[in-house]
Amino acid sequence: MNYIQTINQNLKPKKLLHYQVIDLFAGCGGLSLGFEAIGFQTLGYEMENTAAKTYTKNLLGECIAKKLETNIDFKKDNIDIIIGGPPCQPFSVGGHQKGHKDNRNGFPIFLNAIKKTNPKIFLFENVRGMLYANKWYFDKITDDLIALGYIIDYQMLNAVNYGVPQNRERLFVIGHRSQFSFPKPSPKKLTVVDAIGDLMNQVIDETKILTPSMDNYVKKYEIASHCINPRDLSPHKPARTLTCRNIAAPTGDMQRVKLPDGRRRRLVVREAARLQSFPDWFEFCGTETNQFNQIGNAVPPLLAYHLAQSIKNCLDKGQLYDKKEIQNKRNFFKPMPTLF
Repeated sequence: MNYIQTINQNLKPKKLLHYQVIDLFAGCGGLSLGFEAIGFQTLGYEMENTAAKTYTKNLLGECIAKKLETNIDFKKDNIDIIIGGPPCQPFSVGGHQKGHKDNRNGFPIFLNAIKKTNPKIFLFENVRGMLYANKWYFDKITDDLIALGYIIDYQMLNAVNYGVPQNRERLFVIGHRSQFSFPKPSPKKLTVVDAIGDLMNQVIDETKILTPSMDNYVKKYEIASHCINPRDLSPHKPARTLTCRNIAAPTGDMQRVKLPDGRRRRLVVREAARLQSFPDWFEFCGTETNQFNQIGNAVPPLLAYHLAQSIKNCLDKGQLYDKKEIQNKRNFFKPMPTLF
């Protein structure tokens, strides 16, 4: 199968497993889609209403639109797995890396949910900034999770190594009580043309064509940022990281394609969705800006699919260690991050 066939066929939700997954800070459901494609049952929580509507529209599980608080009461009992992406702005360069002092910090909520429900396994993702300016806070989080009786494994994963045609590096943390292995990277890297080769030479929306003044703005930006090569998408390379800002707004760093006639244009929603590995049948709710924001904030569903398979493999092994054994082994099990 080619890339488009893979995401359209393999990323179809289905109920095959009896494990209940709770997705906190779920967004439009990129992470949950990967889990549902393996067969897990999901329930999402997301404060942004249009993103929650997108989740419920496309997935088998529903998404509850509400602001998460530390005293949240979960709709489901017997929660087996907790997944999510606590807001990354507190730990990102763009968010000024205020860390735990930032009122957008979602980790107290995520940790409290684990304390309340004692899941068999959990997963969260965040930006690599957690391992640098805020490393002490990351260490505190992992220490607290180990104290709850979990083995902690974490790695920096780049989506391009897992079938996604985009360089997108994020930190993934897994808590478990068995034996867990991160999915193995693929030696083959897919490119922009694999994802949008049938669309990128078309003028799908005239409003996306860059005006002369916008072209000049981009040129000045690239000079100021010492950019050696223009940042037009290269057909035979993976895309740069898709962010809310560089796909939703005409910034100097915008994602754009160069047309055969020399003009340049911004991406349309479907192109951005494919580069993020959302299937063509996946429909986004809200305004165009809402849709771009949902795509830019999401975990690529195809990467989530591979992580979900690794979690299923871990659960299939059963619980090998009890809390006391994990406490005795805590120094042995605390790993160093591996960069791909």
